[in-house]
Amino acid sequence: MLKILLTGKNGQVGWELERSLQPLGQVFAFDRAGMDLANPDAILRVIREVKPDLIVNAAAYTAVDKAESEPELAMAINGVAPGIIAEEAKRLGAALIHYSTDYVFDGTKAGPYTEDDVPNPINVYGKTKLAGEQAVQAIGVPHLIFRTSWVYGMRGNNFLLTILRLAAERDELRVVNDQSGAPTWSRMIAEATAQIIGQTQGCSWEHGVSAAGNYGMYHLSAAGATTWFEFARQILELVATQRSSDLSLRPLRSICLTPIPTCDYPLPASRPTFSLLANAKLEREFGLTLPDWRAQLELVFHDNCVREGLRK
Repeated sequence: MLKILLTGKNGQVGWELERSLQPLGQVFAFDRAGMDLANPDAILRVIREVKPDLIVNAAAYTAVDKAESEPELAMAINGVAPGIIAEEAKRLGAALIHYSTDYVFDGTKAGPYTEDDVPNPINVYGKTKLAGEQAVQAIGVPHLIFRTSWVYGMRGNNFLLTILRLAAERDELRVVNDQSGAPTWSRMIAEATAQIIGQTQGCSWEHGVSAAGNYGMYHLSAAGATTWFEFARQILELVATQRSSDLSLRPLRSICLTPIPTCDYPLPASRPTFSLLANAKLEREFGLTLPDWRAQLELVFHDNCVREGLRK
């Protein structure tokens, strides 16, 4: 049976992964208390105790703005820890799956970013995630690095939950409309990861060698593109639709949604104005294409968690 070590089990992607990976083998899942990525000794101890065949590193420092004032901590978790994990995986003969971000790019390209485009992060978070990518690649361990974008779900801190909360508190929401990307549901990331592992598991994941020979960097994000404003508008439309179809939900207040430029909503960390990822390599190598961001969002709203959240 494949022995899988999962980090970040309480995070948006990690929580979904713990469930998606169960059919593939024996999953040893850890949160920060069990495996603190800021503590190299803790990393070594856990990996050497578990002796996994595959490590799935879903843990990360994801507070984009807070990273500007905590660069050392962000680098320890996002930049240094992946290298330590990769070294231990190589020593064990295991493979590694690691997650990165569209924020490794500066947003100046006219079209979607491919895996061959040169990264140029414009904030601390992006710089630390790029350092993590480079650390994994430098070790030479069999690996898959998945860059994803605008991750959201029904757990943690993300745009969807922020909009749902603010919609219950305010009569007007002002949302940035000049940043473009692809909102990606955490469950889709987890399920795609599980499918990819399943494609090669019978051959060699337990030995750390993929018979397909397709290790490397991949972009893994929703199809389509939108702005934060359009994402918010779609969320509110789905909220209204769900409330109208379920009379047990509390009424929706009338909300004025206003598009604004980035300059009207200053934050500590700069964001790329365009961070759309091209997913053609993922489709070519693994035959996988994630649904359009709108379809993913509709699936989230069909989930009971959203309905229960709207009852509160």
